Amino acid sequence: MLQVGLSLPRSPGGAAGGFPIAELAEGDNTGSGQEMFGSSPVTIVITSEADTWDIDASSRLGCGQFVDWDRMPDPEQQAHIPRDILSKPPKELKKLAREGYWAASRALRAQVYHQLIQQVACRLVTPDALVYRDVAGRLFGKPTVSSHPLPEFLEGCSMPTYCLNLEGVTALKKILICVGNLFPDITYSPILPSLVALLLHYSEDEAQCFENISRLIASNAPHTSYIDQSFLAHQASCMTFGDLANKHCPAAHKLIASTSENVFEVYSEWLSWLFHDLPFNYAIRVFDVYLLEGQKVLYRIALALLKQYRLSVTSAELEGTDIKADLQAFVQNISEHVTVDKLLERAFGIRLFSRKEIWLLQMANRKALMERGITMVQRRQSFHLAVDMQNFSSSIVTAQEMRIVWSWIPERFSLFPPLLLFSTSEDGCSLQRFYACCEGYEPTVLLIKTTEGEVCGAFLSSDWSERKKSGATSGFFGTGECFVFTVCPETERYEWVFIKKPELAKAVPRSRQRSPSPSPTSLLSSSPDGRGTSSNRLAVPMPQRKGRLSPFLAIRHFLLPSKTASMFMSGSREGIIIGGGGGQALSLDANLLWGRTEHCETFDNPPLCQENFKVQLLEVWGFQNA
Repeated sequence: MLQVGLSLPRSPGGAAGGFPIAELAEGDNTGSGQEMFGSSPVTIVITSEADTWDIDASSRLGCGQFVDWDRMPDPEQQAHIPRDILSKPPKELKKLAREGYWAASRALRAQVYHQLIQQVACRLVTPDALVYRDVAGRLFGKPTVSSHPLPEFLEGCSMPTYCLNLEGVTALKKILICVGNLFPDITYSPILPSLVALLLHYSEDEAQCFENISRLIASNAPHTSYIDQSFLAHQASCMTFGDLANKHCPAAHKLIASTSENVFEVYSEWLSWLFHDLPFNYAIRVFDVYLLEGQKVLYRIALALLKQYRLSVTSAELEGTDIKADLQAFVQNISEHVTVDKLLERAFGIRLFSRKEIWLLQMANRKALMERGITMVQRRQSFHLAVDMQNFSSSIVTAQEMRIVWSWIPERFSLFPPLLLFSTSEDGCSLQRFYACCEGYEPTVLLIKTTEGEVCGAFLSSDWSERKKSGATSGFFGTGECFVFTVCPETERYEWVFIKKPELAKAVPRSRQRSPSPSPTSLLSSSPDGRGTSSNRLAVPMPQRKGRLSPFLAIRHFLLPSKTASMFMSGSREGIIIGGGGGQALSLDANLLWGRTEHCETFDNPPLCQENFKVQLLEVWGFQNA
């Protein structure tokens, strides 16, 4: 098994060898990779399990002792530190961190880091500096050379050194070994070496660095996490980033989906962009805000990188290229495209949902992975896009078109291949048959082809059986993950209006949420020829107040300005409605023959095809084992 480590040869006099890290990487027994920030290389050294290293190469000489100053991109200034800086309220500290205030002084940053981490809520029994000294003494003892391999949870992970000197890289390895001994539940954590390396820049000694990283590992604040500690958690975070990229970077997502066979594989590198590929002076600014705001801020910055990447490339340039490698190269050379201040400004301009809502999405993704057999002790494993391009067959869309649609759906569902549940060509034009075939499946994808050759549809997050819970009245149900789309003549998606403007859902007083709904009018009875008209169409039913909803983007989590902004899906004996408020995005009659499409407030969509249309084919797709 290959281990990540560092071999430090001894000089004839017994002191640590004088080989620079970059030179060590060129030895016969090592493999290496280099990153560049400015002209300074970050060397990743991978050694075999049999290699040895000098355990005396790290000492306790004070803050900054672990840094190779000749390789640092820019020396930090020793500015005056206001005495009251650490007593400021959290909101003001966030503002200072975002503006790069800590960068003015190495001493200030070291002091702030230590105090902020000491304030992190964590488990009652968390190893501290004294524990580290005891464990390190027992593990490494008096011998000057050790063959301790790094913990198994780092197998296959790279180890950026971020301009650490010989003592720093040795300290990095010792701390990671002690973490492995004192946190046996960690089974996979590729981000950990980078965080320890960054903390070493601002630690007085190894023990202080260990204590601080231990508190981040042991954090137990609600809906907040700092470090994923299993393959399951790591994959769930990658899926969550994919979901957020899908919603907040639609242009970049569309580009990646159209040029990559495996979209998830591209997004699985998102943490490496931040704490592996970014130059040191960018990565440390990310770390500044990360300590104050947790993992949510990492999503923001990675999304900003993705947006910037989309501005810098064209589809033609990416044709035939490895987009995963191209993105990595882009991030490594980010200084050529945007300053760190501008990058953070753009990141905090992205309006994400609350920390709790993102946590719920992560939990949903974890559940989907567990249903696929991934466990807490699972080692690395590759996932591939679920749609089989060779075997997929639809009467409405091509395999390539379905792959685009599949790239829009939440990551936890795209793990599963599509399953045809209902087709008018096979099951007939019957709404009752439609319900019978679709009930029990959640979510579903509705595809419609009109007699004019236009293709549109909807992703529907909830089981159609939910319609029965509103009793005699026909109520709306579903969640904010629902969306409508067009495929032909153009490919476009229209999501819940609050995804683009989540702040609108937060600013409304709670009392507005309980305001009565307008009385529903009678539902449509089909005209003799089956055609619905603008004055005689499916009426907007009363939104449903109760019933089970998917955990992510459930309307009960939001203070909405109006009921019409959350009319996702509704069904009755007379027909189905998708989207409401000022119009209906899609409505179909009981014979599934005639339909209508208009602008609606829920999705803020234009008509998806001709306003009044006749259905040529209709299909509903579910998810195998979802």
